[in-house]
Amino acid sequence: MSSTPLFRTLTADDMQAVDRVIRTRLHSDVVLIRQVAEYIISAGGKRLRPVLTLMAGRAMGYGEPYLHELAAMVEFIHTATLLHDDVVDESDMRRGRQTANAMFGNAASVLVGDFLYTRAFQMMVASNNMRILEVMAGATNIIAEGEVLQLLNIGDTSLTEAQYLLVIQYKTAKLFEAATRVGAIMAGASTEQEQALADYGMHLGTAFQIIDDVLDYSGDAGTIGKSVGDDLAEGKVTLPLIYTMRQGSEQAATTVREALEAASRERFGEVMAAVQSCGALDYARGEAEKAAERAIAVLAPLPDSDYKTALAELARLSVRRDA
Repeated sequence: MSSTPLFRTLTADDMQAVDRVIRTRLHSDVVLIRQVAEYIISAGGKRLRPVLTLMAGRAMGYGEPYLHELAAMVEFIHTATLLHDDVVDESDMRRGRQTANAMFGNAASVLVGDFLYTRAFQMMVASNNMRILEVMAGATNIIAEGEVLQLLNIGDTSLTEAQYLLVIQYKTAKLFEAATRVGAIMAGASTEQEQALADYGMHLGTAFQIIDDVLDYSGDAGTIGKSVGDDLAEGKVTLPLIYTMRQGSEQAATTVREALEAASRERFGEVMAAVQSCGALDYARGEAEKAAERAIAVLAPLPDSDYKTALAELARLSVRRDA
């Protein structure tokens, strides 16, 4: 039996076509743009967002080549956010290698991120579909709001679980939602089916980000592809820390609060022990699993197909990963 997930098998040919579109659309006469864009795109990554666009479209019976353009457009939006995120977070490692800002400098990263955003919008306009433009313009605006919210929440030890969830729904899950919705729109899905796919994307993105936040306190740098403890060093208040501050021992809660307020990696070992001692990681994984189950449940209005099965499989796999 193959260990390759069904969603990877089903989208393998489509993703090769998407990669060709990406290479074509990355072209610029400005050499530095090509270098930086090629560097970050060639890093690979999970490419989940374009996969979601492909599967949403295919699940609704859409087989036109334009689906590849849409999937590439979604990946460009995601890549632009990564370039800008790494500058804001002063990150020096992503996907197991140097970030673009560490390699080329902050100015180049920000400006090439702008290039990718604007190229993505050129591709949306080419769809001649105002709904797609509307959805993606709304999503990118909300993603920007999520980034600012996260910035405002740095070191805020009073952050609630509801406030945390709002940030990740804006910052991460919104693009998952948009990725599935545009695939449904191009396929001419019914209003009910389009909403089902959008809701699936939102729940999946939520589960995915919670697991990312768990991995910062349970993974290792070689596996997760970034420096363990980055979130703590940036003062990011994530679900494992919120749970520890609310439900952990007084000592554990104090350790986390002090480390967050100092926004220092120096106490990472103590924080990791505090988080693991009170069941915070199990709690956060449980919340991610609930979000994944909600993602699977909302797929009910879709016609049965291998793609529908693969979407459900992807939701389950998203919470069982170690990277």
